[in-house]
Amino acid sequence: MALSGLSTDAVIDRRKLKRRITFWRIAALLLLSATTLAVLSAAGFFEGLGKKSLDHVAEVEISGVITNDQPMIELLGDLGDNDAVKGVILNISSPGGSTVGGEALFEAVLSLREKKPVVTSVGTLAASAGYMIAAASERIFVRRSSIVGSIGVIFQYGEVSKLLDKIGVEMNEVKSAPLKAEPSPFHPTSPEAREMIENVVADTYQWFIDIVAEQRGFTPLKARGLADGSIFTGSQGLENGLVDEIGDKYAAKAWLVAEKDVPEDSEILEWEPKRSSGDLLAANSGWASAVIGFVARSLGLDFAPVGTGIIRGALPERLFLDGLISMLHIGNTARDAATIR
Repeated sequence: MALSGLSTDAVIDRRKLKRRITFWRIAALLLLSATTLAVLSAAGFFEGLGKKSLDHVAEVEISGVITNDQPMIELLGDLGDNDAVKGVILNISSPGGSTVGGEALFEAVLSLREKKPVVTSVGTLAASAGYMIAAASERIFVRRSSIVGSIGVIFQYGEVSKLLDKIGVEMNEVKSAPLKAEPSPFHPTSPEAREMIENVVADTYQWFIDIVAEQRGFTPLKARGLADGSIFTGSQGLENGLVDEIGDKYAAKAWLVAEKDVPEDSEILEWEPKRSSGDLLAANSGWASAVIGFVARSLGLDFAPVGTGIIRGALPERLFLDGLISMLHIGNTARDAATIR
């Protein structure tokens, strides 16, 4: 019997060919899946997944420039609801960053403390907003040569009016009020605008001092005395009360075992926030990206936010922070801040 003009043998051959193609497609898919699983396993992707269902101490790394990190905030919230997590060690190595980002993580750690014991182990440094986050934990451990402190707030803005004059560019504006969109990079800051900024900085600075006083048990006078922007070694921080003990994450775990009844055989397992490509793109937001985009478009170049990733790699991360900043400014990176030469 013929089908669509084909002989019976041709139809049978075509069906056999289709089955063979289907077989090899499934085989290729299974091979690809097996290869992917093997690569992930070799990279340690599955390491600790089974262990995390058992009682353990969660280690969370907070490093680099502090931003308003929603995935990290969500992770801290999840740890608080995880019955297998008996305690949390924050491994902090940060020069600080966005004051808003520091505030958000500070509050997330305080919320976590209501459910789990939380301690901090400082690596290279926990300065400014980095120290703010550490202060939310119940106990702070440091290395003797770690850097802590730099308590304070800074508001930075550029002013390019002289450059515009040299290249013959004039910026005109019509504003609803004198302080609208101030400070502006296109003209010198007026006394009124500077006073406004100083008031903003002073208000946030006092809030930071109050945090340190409350969390460290300082008098307001002592807190303000340590909040002049000074940095301290771990040893100095131990003397002035900014930290509690010299030690690493294992010393932090020993404290959890001794003081918070965490089982001694609990393993320290690292937890990381779940990040999407959208989180990476969001990191390219801010006034610096807008300026780069404006210049690129003025030169007739295509510009997409993802393209700033290359530029970000060549520029200090603090250039991409908006608003108030609580950050230690030494060298180009946190690594430079801790290098002894």
